[in-house]
Amino acid sequence: MSTALLSGKVVVVSGVGPGLGRSIGTESAAAGAKVVLAARTESRLKEVAAEIEAAGGETLCVPTDITDDDAVRNLVRRTLDTFGRVDALVNNAFAVPSMKPLSRTDFQQIRDSLDVTVLGGLRMTQAFTDALTETKGSVVMINSSVLRHSEPRYGSYKAAKSALLAMSQTLATELGDKGIRVNTVAPGYIWSGQLKWYFGEIAKKYDIPAEQVYQQTADRCDLKRLPEPDEIARAVVFLASDWASAVTGQTLDVNCGEYHV
Repeated sequence: MSTALLSGKVVVVSGVGPGLGRSIGTESAAAGAKVVLAARTESRLKEVAAEIEAAGGETLCVPTDITDDDAVRNLVRRTLDTFGRVDALVNNAFAVPSMKPLSRTDFQQIRDSLDVTVLGGLRMTQAFTDALTETKGSVVMINSSVLRHSEPRYGSYKAAKSALLAMSQTLATELGDKGIRVNTVAPGYIWSGQLKWYFGEIAKKYDIPAEQVYQQTADRCDLKRLPEPDEIARAVVFLASDWASAVTGQTLDVNCGEYHV
């Protein structure tokens, strides 16, 4: 899918890995944006950059730890020195906390998750606010459908993502008079490498085909399938674009109908 929704714009993406982060980068580039890729692991940045550039896109890779003030300031400086503007910031970086019952969860694991998922997103937003004010730009926070359920062992993850949502809604209000829009995308299951591996492990445990694990999960969704990374990334592109110019403080669920909000 190639569009011009982001033609002439500069999009900064934090948390670039082989799954959703990669898709946000490639779909933003396909929509016409110059893409700044930020993550701790430089090799991942280069892989995604090579893919985008092979398709004719333009990128900048900046290895960045979003929990470090100096690293984030360097990211802002490198972005403005290279492209002169920022039109959208996509906060995709997160840390999965302990997947244990809250009664047995280590507090430090929760703190580490909040530091990346919530405070990292806030640090990035604060750092890019001046640049986004110049362009009347957009912030898109990547959340999760964990917001919609309270299943066992997801308590720490839900706490972090719920805090991220509350922060995002407040930022939408606080930054609105600067013309900056702040929205959230909440994916459900993402049919990518990590989930495929996990379903494979479940299949081995119960001695059933991996396809059966997939279908049992997908049957809970209206569309009877799971969303793929590119489908979620296109929702991000929409919210980052001028087509969503009157949309702020909202959450767009992308889950093939697993939950209704």
